[in-house]
Amino acid sequence: MDYFCALIYGLIQGLTEFLPVSSSGHLALLPKFLEIKDPGVAFDLAMHVGTAMAIGLYFLKDIIKMTFDLSLFARRKKSLSEIPYTYNYIVATCCTVVTALLFKKVAESYGRGEVFIAMNLAFFGILLALSDRFCKADSNISMIKNVELKKAITIGLVQSFALFPGVSRSGVTITAGRFLNLTREEASRFSFLLSLPLIIGGAILKTPELIHGPHQMDLGLVVFGIFVSFVIGLLTIHFFLKFIKNVGLVSFGIYRLILAALIVYYYI
Repeated sequence: MDYFCALIYGLIQGLTEFLPVSSSGHLALLPKFLEIKDPGVAFDLAMHVGTAMAIGLYFLKDIIKMTFDLSLFARRKKSLSEIPYTYNYIVATCCTVVTALLFKKVAESYGRGEVFIAMNLAFFGILLALSDRFCKADSNISMIKNVELKKAITIGLVQSFALFPGVSRSGVTITAGRFLNLTREEASRFSFLLSLPLIIGGAILKTPELIHGPHQMDLGLVVFGIFVSFVIGLLTIHFFLKFIKNVGLVSFGIYRLILAALIVYYYI
């Protein structure tokens, strides 16, 4: 691993974390194309820290509002029904944490095979395209304005599938949101914000492995990769939210199918 490879990792992470095409799937395949030793899940997760920072900055107002809502609830000045977005967010996050703990070992042990990644890319790509093509947004449904527990639970549960490379965390949560009749923008914003606890928690757990484990890396390479993913991530969020308003999500489903076919052709 050198700075050029760290640059590529940061670029790919910054782009694919917010596009529903699976950043972990792309990162898992990179060692094969760059002809380097797989740096492991811990390094991949470090790249996610950069995009988490991008989310924190881009959606800073939302995060401040949710924090303020929680403080009001803690002081009994507001009920949970009066802070619907924060309530939905907490419920979804709790569901993700519980199910992620169940899938974690399996995903780390068996999830990085090329064919398995291709299968995930194709299957969840088809679901993404179908959800955007046939499900219409309902203006009466809003995670921002209403407590939507069933929707929050569903989105939180499916987010844990993203532990498997090729699924796409943003892809599977946006897909669920579209099937639940959320607008593209609202489904995407909720999806991006929902990634923060998962990434931060994973980073805390994996930091010792990154420093002392079998795949320990030069700290300078890690920091450089994080910085690149942060900058590219900010740009990607901005342009992605504009893109989906006018174009939609079907094109990402098509890209996933093409990539899956190329992976199968290349490795089989």
